[in-house]
Amino acid sequence: MGLLRTLFIILLVYYGLKFIAKYILPLIITQAITKVQENLKNQYSQQQPQTKAGETSVDFAPKPPSTNQKVGEYIDFEEVDSKTNPKSK
Repeated sequence: MGLLRTLFIILLVYYGLKFIAKYILPLIITQAITKVQENLKNQYSQQQPQTKAGETSVDFAPKPPSTNQKVGEYIDFEEVDSKTNPKSK
């Protein structure tokens, strides 16, 4: 009798979890996703000010270009040909 009772409890738990996973968990997950979506939508609408259609707004000002044009000292190098220099051997 104890074996049948144990098997019945195991099957009852198995099918109960299967039912919950198939029907109840999707409902809970759907509600959680819609709640998060609404929260993100509210945060985004609070962050972005509403503008009228056709209105232009500038959110940032570009940095002025650097006035320091001095890059460095220019050095003119000359090539040395080894054929004309007898000491290079």
